[in-house]
Amino acid sequence: MGNVALDVARILLTPVNILEKTDITHHALEALRSSKVKQVHICGRRGPLQVAFTIKELREMIKLPGCRSIFNTSDFEGLSQYVTDLPRPRKRLTELMIKTALGKPDGKEAERIAMATNEWHLKCLRTPVAFLDDGAGNLSGIKLEINKLQGEASIDQKIISTNSTETIPCGLALRSIGYQGVPIDSNMPFNIKSGTLQHADGRVLHRPGRNWGYSIKKCMGPLEGSLHKILMGGRLSQMSLKNIYGRWVLKMAAVQGYNTTFNGIACSNTGAIRILLVCRVYKCVSFRLIL
Repeated sequence: MGNVALDVARILLTPVNILEKTDITHHALEALRSSKVKQVHICGRRGPLQVAFTIKELREMIKLPGCRSIFNTSDFEGLSQYVTDLPRPRKRLTELMIKTALGKPDGKEAERIAMATNEWHLKCLRTPVAFLDDGAGNLSGIKLEINKLQGEASIDQKIISTNSTETIPCGLALRSIGYQGVPIDSNMPFNIKSGTLQHADGRVLHRPGRNWGYSIKKCMGPLEGSLHKILMGGRLSQMSLKNIYGRWVLKMAAVQGYNTTFNGIACSNTGAIRILLVCRVYKCVSFRLIL
């Protein structure tokens, strides 16, 4: 369950008179005018601590005009004791989910919820296993396998099936499964299951001198803020500098068969970088090390 799933639900449930004031396309707006969608279920395989959406998108859904939020209270009972040690973005997100699931709204908020004609459900620990039809080729429902979490509550908790299922009647189903890293070089050690390069602290295993860009790292999802990404970029830069000063670049160029000597004298690492760029038909404009 990520931001895209919440965005789709928000568009389906937002009153048309509000969407008219946005830059939504004309054909989409016309389709939504005749929409009969009043209820949306957002389903995810794992639990509340593993959701991939951000607090901004969740807050927009919770405050959506004419719409109430319905969470399974059993998914959130006892979860407060684990919030303290969570990273700040995850902590704030989890606190908001707990408040929405277990809190008792009052005043204007209670009145707004009571008058709502639409609703959305957050269903954790559900894996879709089959689309059901009505016998005439139309979707009539989705069969979901019910999961449970294994081990101590944490962001990295795994799920196992309970071998139980439930069915949600529906006439529309949309998939939002995020992204998965794919191998782009058969010579690089790639973990198909996790969608990441095999590495040790950013250095690709068994491939001296090669670092992995953080764009493929699974931790760089929407919950990671700009500061975290800056820090990861800094770590990647430090690893690259270690390669240069540890003469990894020079060794890599030599292993790949490039001439790394000039008049019998070995090139510097920066010289080896230039050799690699030129021999690979990249136009090298300029570069310099900033210490």
